[in-house]
Amino acid sequence: MTMNTRSHFQVLGSGFVFRFGSVFAALAFAAAWSLALSAQQPVDGPQYVDGNTLVRPANYREWMFLGSGLGMTYDASAAGTTFTNVFVNPAAYRAFMNTGRWPDKSVFVLEFRASATEAPPNTAGRFQTRLVGIEAEVKDARFPDGWAFYNFRGADRAAPLAGQDAASCVECHSKNTAVERTFVQFYPTLLEVARAKGTVKPGF
Repeated sequence: MTMNTRSHFQVLGSGFVFRFGSVFAALAFAAAWSLALSAQQPVDGPQYVDGNTLVRPANYREWMFLGSGLGMTYDASAAGTTFTNVFVNPAAYRAFMNTGRWPDKSVFVLEFRASATEAPPNTAGRFQTRLVGIEAEVKDARFPDGWAFYNFRGADRAAPLAGQDAASCVECHSKNTAVERTFVQFYPTLLEVARAKGTVKPGF
């Protein structure tokens, strides 16, 4: 009887080790798979190097497209032939749709493109052509007033604007924007959300 009991326990022990090993292997595989998937996911949010230097999002054209303008400029005498396209990271977009406000780590990419008009069958309108510039605006609590502005000037990273360059951006984005420091008045679907959530500034 004693030998039978020992044999029974040995069988149970072996089964436990086998089951434990199988579970451990499954968990390890799941963790590795999760890490692999995470590595493949596009970056969503600001990525910095050397402090506050912003890395230009390589996949920004896969982000949420907010709107496009033609000939929008601060200079009334300038020829209005440049297109501007605005993109925002998906996480920020989802938060805005729920609250009417931009969350921390929101990144807006402003893309400038030249335009042309003579291409069959078009006879009058303008269409976008080559890339001529990329700028960015970031909402991030790491900055003194919560926001920063960048001009990449053809590079893949940029330091935040400072001095008068930054001051002029802050002034314009404070006085002339419908929601926080963003030109939501130019993005009709977001403007409807902001109005519904009560986050639009007076006058808009």
